[in-house]
Formats: sequence, C-alpha cells, structure tokens
Amino acid sequence: MSIFRAVARVAAIVAILLSTPALVQAADVSYLTHWAPETVAKLEIAIATYEKSHPGTKITIRAVPFGDLLTTLRSSGGGAHGVTIAGIYDAWLPDLVKNKLVAPAPAPIAAETKNDWPASVVGAASVDGVLYGVPNEIDLYALNYNKKLFAEAGIAEPPKTWDEFLADAKKLTDKSKGQQGFGLINSWTAGVLHPFASLLVSNGGDLVVDSKPTLDTPAAKETFELYEKLIKSGYSDPAMATADANTTGPFLDNFVSGKTGMIIMANWWESALKAGMGDKFADVATAPIPVGPSGTVPRSILYSWMTVVNGKASPDEQSAAWDFLDWLTGPGSGPNGASAMGDILMSMGILPSRKSDVAAFQERLASDPFLKGYTETLANAKGFPVVLGGQELSESLQKTLEAMQFGQMWAAEAEARAQSDAAQILERNAK
Repeated sequence: MSIFRAVARVAAIVAILLSTPALVQAADVSYLTHWAPETVAKLEIAIATYEKSHPGTKITIRAVPFGDLLTTLRSSGGGAHGVTIAGIYDAWLPDLVKNKLVAPAPAPIAAETKNDWPASVVGAASVDGVLYGVPNEIDLYALNYNKKLFAEAGIAEPPKTWDEFLADAKKLTDKSKGQQGFGLINSWTAGVLHPFASLLVSNGGDLVVDSKPTLDTPAAKETFELYEKLIKSGYSDPAMATADANTTGPFLDNFVSGKTGMIIMANWWESALKAGMGDKFADVATAPIPVGPSGTVPRSILYSWMTVVNGKASPDEQSAAWDFLDWLTGPGSGPNGASAMGDILMSMGILPSRKSDVAAFQERLASDPFLKGYTETLANAKGFPVVLGGQELSESLQKTLEAMQFGQMWAAEAEARAQSDAAQILERNAK
C-alpha cells in the first residue's frame, strides 16, 4: 500500500469517527434540582438508561431544598465548573439571561420546542424571542378543602364566591380544637404570593400589566381587604402557616392533620398529601378559586418550570447537556409514548406541558379527582408575570403580605406599600 493510500484510509476513518453521533467526546454533566429523594430516584433511573447508550456522558444529580435552589444556581453557575443543568421557575429566567448564566437552546431543540409545546409555555421559557430552556411542567392553584371538616360544619359544597368563602371560613374555625378555617402560608415567597395572586386574578385583577404594577386597582384593594377580614376575624392563624426550605412544614402538617379546613395550593403537592394522609387523602377535594366581587369567572395564577443549561459550561458539556434534555423530554424515553420527564412529573401530581405527554396521560388527567379542580380552570388561568426583577418583586410582596398576617399593617397601608415598592423595583430593573 502506498503512503498516499494509507494516509487517505486514515483520513476516512477519522471522518467516520467524527461524524458518528454515539462517539462524542466524553463529558461530565451535573443536574441541579429541588426534587425530593423519591423523585430524584426516578430521575436516576432515567439517567442510567440514557448513559447505557451514551457511554461518553456521565450525569450526576445535586438536590437542594427549594429555598436554596436559586442561590445555588447563581453561585455555582457563575463559572465553567458550575452545575450544567438546572430546573428553574420561569419568573427567574429574565434575570438569569441578563446575567448570562443560561445558554440559548440550539436551533433544532428550539424548533422542536416551539412546535410541540403550547405557545404560552414557550413564551415563558424565552426572552426577546430566544428560547433558553426546555419546558417541563405547568403549575396552577385551586382551593383544596377537607370534605370531612366541611360535613362536620354543615357545608354542602365548596364556596364559589368570596362571600361564601368567608362564611365557610367562619364555620370551619374552631379555636377549641386548634382548627383554622383557611390556611395562609408564610416564610416561603411563592407560597405567600401565589394564593394571593390567584384570588386577585379571580377578582378580575392583575399583579403586573405591560411591565407596570397594578396593585392600586379596585380589584387589588378588595383582595387586600379580603386578607384583612380573614386575619382580623381569626379565620387564619399565622402560627399554623410556616413553611420550611423544602416547602413543607407546619402549613402542610396542619392541613394533613385536619386542622385546616381550606387552603389555596398548587397541584404539585398532591404527592406530599398522599404521603402524609394515607387513607385520609380521600377526605381531600379540590375546586376552582372562589370568584371575587369584581371578577366574572374562576381564575388562577399559572406558572411553568423549565430545564436550562449553564451558559458558562464548556462547549462539550453544553452539547452533552442539551442532548440529554432532548432525550429526557422527548416521546419514547418514558412509557407508552410519554417522555421520561412527563412520567416523573405525573408521579408527583404535576401537569406536564409537552403536547405528546398530555396526550399520553390524558386518561389519568381527565379522571384524577384531585386534579379536576385544576384542569377545570386551566383555560382561564393567567401566567405569573415574567419580568426583569420578578424575584425581587415577589420577595417584596411577600414581606408586605406577611406583615398583614402578623397584624403589623392592614389593607390600605399594605396596598399603598405594595404598589410603591413594586413600581420602584420594576423601574430599576428595566434599566
């Protein structure tokens, strides 16, 4: 064989190796999540399946409490050796993009996502038309109530209006039993704000419109006044409302133990209720958010989660991360045409957002009595505002609402402070 033929053969072999997808350069990928151990175990099974056909990729999981998720992402995502993949709440995205902590999705994944997910969910995972994450789940809020406590109080059905809601909260409150009519939440930003925001939109209001706060409207005034009535009347006890860093704690324990008659919470806590209540989970029912005096139909706040890739990871790590996410969220990685991600989400009672997952789990979504109160109002839900400074805005509103819970201020002052603080935050972050 001549030297020229030998060189040509070597070149051909190299070209084949470089063009073979399975033979990519080895990459170590880390996945940051706030999921509980039993859910992490399901993700580990999916990862093991993926790694069998991708021996060049090693994926490790790092789980932290929800309360530490954003700070961990910001601190460890600031360099090339930070976490590679992270699950995030859509309201965090604009600030993470501004700080260049997340990478834009490759064109093929962006095109697939825009085709196979609802436009509203794609929009929440995008900034200025650029997709930065693969959407995972949709979460919204409903009224959760204890049917046994309702029966004992002589309440035949869940409240449809705020007047009925207040009347039921009064009947369900029994201080001699340590029982509160309605459970508020404190010490957790989303747990404080999202129920308030759900009542606000079900009263015809909004938190933000066109990047401007709208907490000085008649609908907002009525919502702050509703909170004042609940607290002043003793229908909600702040001592029973605390959340911990894992978004569990007394607020959950009091509902599980039958000490809370009603609470507004998201669909994802179904698994926690089942684990805590056992057979008594049959006492739990869900219903749409009661409609306020300025509202017309039941509404809820809706938000989504997505998985993003570290914008400062190496090209090889980013490539491996996107390839894994494409597989994890794609049809066929899970059972019966569902994605592995969809299967993991459904195990927690969380609504998947990919159209093929919704189709794969349609029977369960339609028949699950707990999810009924959520799916009934999905079409009328309003997305939580995704704006620069969204997390700062949320934390500011949390402080104001918690001050009301503990009797440190009342409706008029709370509304004025909330609007003023929100206006300053959004104006400052827009610059």
